[in-house]
Amino acid sequence: MLSPERIERLRGQLDAARRRIDTARSRAGRVATAAGTVAATTGLFTPEFTGQSLLATAVATGAGLAVLPTGRAEGQQKGASIVMYLAPGVGLTGVLIAERMVSGVHWGEALAVALWSAGTFWLRPARSARHMLVPPLPPLPKPTGDLVVQEQAVAAHPAAQWWAERVAIEDGAAPGTLLEDIERTGESAMRAVIRSAIPGVPVPEISTRRLSALMDVPQDLITVGPVPGRGASVQLLTVGSADSAMDAHTVWATRIAPLAMPGATITAINFGRMSTAVDMTKEDA
Repeated sequence: MLSPERIERLRGQLDAARRRIDTARSRAGRVATAAGTVAATTGLFTPEFTGQSLLATAVATGAGLAVLPTGRAEGQQKGASIVMYLAPGVGLTGVLIAERMVSGVHWGEALAVALWSAGTFWLRPARSARHMLVPPLPPLPKPTGDLVVQEQAVAAHPAAQWWAERVAIEDGAAPGTLLEDIERTGESAMRAVIRSAIPGVPVPEISTRRLSALMDVPQDLITVGPVPGRGASVQLLTVGSADSAMDAHTVWATRIAPLAMPGATITAINFGRMSTAVDMTKEDA
């Protein structure tokens, strides 16, 4: 007995094969339409190749009709699909015979060639006939998981948008990464977490020299290092020198603690996703 996973895998392989065959049929139909247009246009000026063109049209139409799965339909659907499939070949045959019977080049012949070529190219009756009998597979869904995550990150902060457009692109300084937890630490300083867009994949080696060129910031003011307590799928980016007035310890001690938690001090800060509670102690009065 095949496992459900194996059955699903086989179904996916069969669907992929059907899509490739359908694509090949579509391209063959385009080639046949182009060949018919060439044959009909040539027939406007010389009847020398009319016989060969009629024979090729009959062979191609008959071969296609022989493999058309009409056994899956009955009644009007079967008849309609056969008529639709024969329409291009019968129409081309009529145009070729008319060109053979009319001497010289007549505007009506040129109009017939143009109508047959345009109608067959745009309407594709033979392809529609096959799809009437065997509906095509739905298009493959586009992967959106990573795109949704990236769009959320881009919309969250202008720096994240700049990172996605200039740094995280293919052949960029940090391809396949996102910029998160962006924090301003000074007038010209910031701190953020660089995360791999694919879970479980480490952040690639990032050249501070390339970041310096992109940001137009001195290279010695840019650092990329590990995030405390986290794995290699995230890195800590710091740019510039943090102002003491913007330091987390200072902000807590001067702005938050006196109003919300008098006497409390921060002893540790966890950057990135919070995995453990922040360790805070309260000084003895």
